[in-house]
Amino acid sequence: MRVDLMTKEYPPEIYGGAGVHVMELVRALREDIDVSVRCFGAPRTDTDTFAYDVPAQLANANATLGTLGVDLQMAQDAADADLVHSHTWYANAAGHLAKMLHGIPHVVTAHSLEPLRPWKAEQLGGGYRVSSWIEKTAFEAADAVIAVSDGMRRDILRSYPALDESRVHTVYNGIDLDRWKPRLDADVVRELGIDPERPSVVFVGRITRQKGLPYLLRAAALLPLEVQLVLCAGAPDTPKILAEVTAGVEALQRERSGVVWINRLLAQPELAAVLTHGTVFVCPSIYEPLGIVNLEAMACGLAVVGTATGGIPEVVADGQTGRLVPIEQLTDGTGTPLNPDQFVADLARILTEVVSDPTRAAEMGRAGRLRAEHEFGWSQIATRTREIYASLL
Repeated sequence: MRVDLMTKEYPPEIYGGAGVHVMELVRALREDIDVSVRCFGAPRTDTDTFAYDVPAQLANANATLGTLGVDLQMAQDAADADLVHSHTWYANAAGHLAKMLHGIPHVVTAHSLEPLRPWKAEQLGGGYRVSSWIEKTAFEAADAVIAVSDGMRRDILRSYPALDESRVHTVYNGIDLDRWKPRLDADVVRELGIDPERPSVVFVGRITRQKGLPYLLRAAALLPLEVQLVLCAGAPDTPKILAEVTAGVEALQRERSGVVWINRLLAQPELAAVLTHGTVFVCPSIYEPLGIVNLEAMACGLAVVGTATGGIPEVVADGQTGRLVPIEQLTDGTGTPLNPDQFVADLARILTEVVSDPTRAAEMGRAGRLRAEHEFGWSQIATRTREIYASLL
């Protein structure tokens, strides 16, 4: 079996959870099947890994048209594949076109859904209508659609009711348990401006609407003054959201000490150290299909406080590996809290409860590590993915 896996992100060009997922999935699948990777960006040196750049004629076009330019090249080069597997809308057109052009099955993994990210119109303009069309077309024609959580599966079937639900499968995101594990290194965290002796709440994520960072900044103002807030946040979607977050961080820094904003991409050992030295990890997302960052935190032995939305409740066992923050949301696709003030207050209250009891937080962290080992190892996930491939061939 030869599978052509199509993705925008692939090492070293990774900026989100989808890229981490693809990297780990390829590594696990290659243990016993032939996988060729077709990705965006600069040339790669890895075997059977092929990178494609935006055609020069589209360099100044809307970003979605440049994406299609890359997808056309990928589709053409998949002629010898037995099956294509695309990740995110960026590569979905490549997979769909390869299916039609070469007469081979197409598998899609859904890491997010365009109908549930309407704020992307801020970033893509009219291109958001193009990305939405690409996703809908690819999903409805795919031979199999993989959801990274049961919550995501429900969202897919609600967003695309024409899909036969028997073609939509849940296969969780996973975590490399050898790389992600507790790493005590007080010197590293001090170099990053973090006091390892103070309790801390840690956030890791892109600066995008779905991650809920503005709500966290408001909640942080209500935390006990001895608590640090550590923000590993970068890759803003738009100048507007960056300006909003910057203003929120600066206002918070004027009110309290220990507000640490790390806006560069940390090396994995650095981030593992930051997580290990934290007291609690926070995931205030208003849209989250699963959240690989939650798995990374759990694998490093950190209790997780997350919004009770999307796939987060399938990862965080409330009261055992962390706590869930209740939320009532608009059903217009934005995920906006119906009562933002209540959501902020609940987030602050639950964070305060966890961070104020470090012994209990540590117990939750240890339980989280065990849950990651039992439920989210990549070997199980690769096995389930191979089963889906085999069912189509």
